Parts: sequence; structure tokens; C-alpha cells
Amino acid sequence: MWVVYIVECADRSLYTGITNDLEQRMAAHCAGKGAKYTKHRRPLTLRYSEAADSKGAALRREAAIKSFDRAAKLTLIAAHKGQPVGKT
Repeated sequence: MWVVYIVECADRSLYTGITNDLEQRMAAHCAGKGAKYTKHRRPLTLRYSEAADSKGAALRREAAIKSFDRAAKLTLIAAHKGQPVGKT
């Protein structure tokens, strides 16, 4: 299973990515090894995640979310605030 996720960086910027192991990916991000963008923007907070049926579906959803402006990303996060992280 693939996951699309959004993390909030210490500078309040939002980073969107995909993974097939969210726990491991977050550990890598928090260790400064997850992505060049997040390396110097720690600490990071997982704000949103959703499951995807395939890597292709995850990549398409990631691209769609990355095309959102900040307000749209925050709306997406807020809409899922009451649900456990990892649920769609």
C-alpha cells in the first residue's frame, strides 16, 4: 500500500510526498535524510496522510496536492483533522 502525506516544517511550510512505509519515511525525514527540502526545516509534524491503491495512484495524487496553493492544502488538512492520521 502506498501513502500520500503532508508534513509541516518548522518554518510552517508544507511538504508533500509519497511512501510505502510512512513510519520509516517520517523517521528518515526527522533524521534529516528524508528529502533535501525537509533536511534543514526540522522539526517536522505529520499533518495529513491518505492511502493509495498503487504507486501510480499515489504519484498522481501527490502531483494534484502539490498543485494546490497553501490555502487549499490547509483546507484538505482541516477537513481530515477529526480522523486518525492514515485514514482517507
